[in-house]
Amino acid sequence: MTTLVTGATGNIGSRVVAGLVGAGQRVRAMSRDPGKAAAKLPAGVEWAGGDFDRPETWADALRGVHRVYLFPGVHLDPPREEGFIGRAVEAGVRRFVVHSAVAAGFPSQDDPRDPGLTPLQRHLADEREGHRDLELAVEASGAEWTHIRPGLLAAGALDWAGEIRATGSVRAPYPRAAQALTHEADVAEVAVAALLTDDHLGAAHTITGPHPVTQLDQIRAIGAATGRAVGFVELTPEQARREWYDPGQGVDHGVIDWLLELLAACADDPALVPPTGTFERITGRPPRTFAQWASDHAADFR
Repeated sequence: MTTLVTGATGNIGSRVVAGLVGAGQRVRAMSRDPGKAAAKLPAGVEWAGGDFDRPETWADALRGVHRVYLFPGVHLDPPREEGFIGRAVEAGVRRFVVHSAVAAGFPSQDDPRDPGLTPLQRHLADEREGHRDLELAVEASGAEWTHIRPGLLAAGALDWAGEIRATGSVRAPYPRAAQALTHEADVAEVAVAALLTDDHLGAAHTITGPHPVTQLDQIRAIGAATGRAVGFVELTPEQARREWYDPGQGVDHGVIDWLLELLAACADDPALVPPTGTFERITGRPPRTFAQWASDHAADFR
């Protein structure tokens, strides 16, 4: 029985591949970049050149596949039977494990088109709508399903890696902003369990870290993991707005507006997205800490 992993070269997808291989499963990795796939995938993993934007690539990726780890790159504009999910079911896929997001479980109270929303409210409404629509499309397919909804990922700290390597410090506002950051290994571990067992059918699992961690404590943990002191230079929101603006990298004023609002909210209320006990309930172990994540990624910051 073959499992197709989409988004297979990403932080989580590559760990899903490794977990399946470790369990002795046949794995096909779908990626649009053969060079990256060859460099990141374990020996014995079949690579399929597949792209959600190119339906002509789907048949080869889906041939003989019964389970799919579905990364959120699927387009739902075509009628469902013409899209990837419908084609997958036609090809014989019987189970989807959907990489979703914590926002999919938020109450459906905001319309992202409402001009009265704050930038953060609009962003979260967009997130909820996009991820929940994908979940609903899978639920309507007739296949078995499980949704994995990670909170904010610890891997977001990799955005600091170049700055830390170059200057030994981070420039950012709101040092006390705290969130229960999620180790990608926890997400992948639950996804593998959902792919391989029947214990999670019809479940939507929200995965978070064990407790909120401030930006300042994240920097300290990265310093401890790398064996070098890492400084934190506190910026005002306006200073951050000027320094972060980079439309060439997709960081425009709209993105900055919701990021600053999120950090301000997390400084005021570190339980904005409260920790869940989901990972421990499923595995019997507490979630991995940010300090462990920093140790696992120390080379990225050196």
